[in-house]
Amino acid sequence: MKIALMDSGIGLLPAAAAVRRLRPDADLLLSNDPDGMPWGPRTPEDLTERAVAVALAAAEHRPQALIVACNTATVHALPAIRAALEPDIAVIGTVPAIKPAAAAGGKVTIWATPATTGSAYQRGLIRDFADGAEVTEVPCPGLADAVEHADPEAVDRAVSAAAALTPRDVRTVVLGCTHYELVEERIRAALDARGRAGLPPLVFHGSADAVAAQALRRVGARPAPDADPTGSLSVLLSGRPGPLPATALGYAEGRLLAAVASAR
Repeated sequence: MKIALMDSGIGLLPAAAAVRRLRPDADLLLSNDPDGMPWGPRTPEDLTERAVAVALAAAEHRPQALIVACNTATVHALPAIRAALEPDIAVIGTVPAIKPAAAAGGKVTIWATPATTGSAYQRGLIRDFADGAEVTEVPCPGLADAVEHADPEAVDRAVSAAAALTPRDVRTVVLGCTHYELVEERIRAALDARGRAGLPPLVFHGSADAVAAQALRRVGARPAPDADPTGSLSVLLSGRPGPLPATALGYAEGRLLAAVASAR
């Protein structure tokens, strides 16, 4: 079984690690776009062109499923990617986990890129799935880039700025960019530092586990976390075979993937 994941950069690591944990025997293909990143500032048309090219590069390696592990690409390019690959390859998009976050009750905050925050797409998700919960949208300029470059000082600055815009009594935080899941603990620490005495612990909702489980369902596979860790790891850099980006090793998810690949 081969599952591909795509993103402009290392935002695909959380979902890739989630697939690896569920199926250590799955072959993983990571399709990045270092030549075209970041995708966020691009026009929807330009972003779609880049994303489809990255998806087609992955498709040449004949995976059973492709996870679009990028919220921005899902917003703008998912229909085009599905038109290009399905039904031969199952395509799974990534959307903010607003529905389960709202179901938990209390105030909800969505941390997302400036391009996604306030977008018609995100507002539609809030309208359709927030179930009346009080939702605050928080833009996080610079955070995805700081995570991508594994720059801890830049991460802390961006996280601090976003934390200042987050209501102190928020109950649930939705991580609306796949990159943000790599620094969840830094986000939690920054929000806790603002003073939450007497309030319940924060609950975070990312998308990695959900899209990994959905990918397995789409290919008719069941989780088998105890399977032999025989799955391979391949990387495409704007369509060219290459190594796992060095910055990936700055995160636990990247080290997990590298360790399993080295063990083989």
